[in-house]
Parts: sequence; structure tokens; C-alpha cells
Amino acid sequence: MTNDIMKKDKKFKVATQLKILVSVTNEYWDYITTIKHPHIRSKENEIINTLKNPEIIRQSKRDKNVYLFYRKTIYYSKQYYLCVIINKEKGFVITAYITDKIKEGEEIWKK
Repeated sequence: MTNDIMKKDKKFKVATQLKILVSVTNEYWDYITTIKHPHIRSKENEIINTLKNPEIIRQSKRDKNVYLFYRKTIYYSKQYYLCVIINKEKGFVITAYITDKIKEGEEIWKK
């Protein structure tokens, strides 16, 4: 993300379970929900809740500054996980998506 994008209006700003302040801009939220993962377009409140009240937080195997927040969700009548990926140092949402399994990586926090 460029500094110009980070200066624009925030879609939301959330304090996570780990006391990390995370935000996403309106423009980047539109990119996530139209280009990357349109299936989460209507899940803004669930994403905020996942950041505030995750069931599991893992650290990425590839990047120590990237955390994956997981919380169970129902999608097409089946149980899945909503995964919200953040950059903990820069405090922004990288992406969010629905998955059937939790990725490998060091467990940072568990409910």
C-alpha cells in the first residue's frame, strides 16, 4: 500500500485482541471485496468481530509481521473459518477470505 492510500478515509479501525490497532481504507476495502474476494462483501461486521474476538491468531510462516485472525462462520449452510490477514507493524488489513482450514504457522493466541 502506498502512503496516499493510507491517508484516505478509513472504512473501519479496530483494536484487536492483541491491542494492535488495525484499519482499512474505503478504497482498499472495495478492492478486497470486488476484485480479490467478492464473497466477503457483506461480511464487514464479521470481519470486525474476527479482529476483536478471534478464536485463533497465527503468525505467517513467511512473514513475521503478518498475523492471521480466524473465527468460525457459516457459509452456504456449512461451517468454515473467516480469516482476516493483517500487517501488525503497519496496522492494516491485507485481505480477508473464507476457508475450510487454518494455515500453518506459529500460534500466537487462542481463545
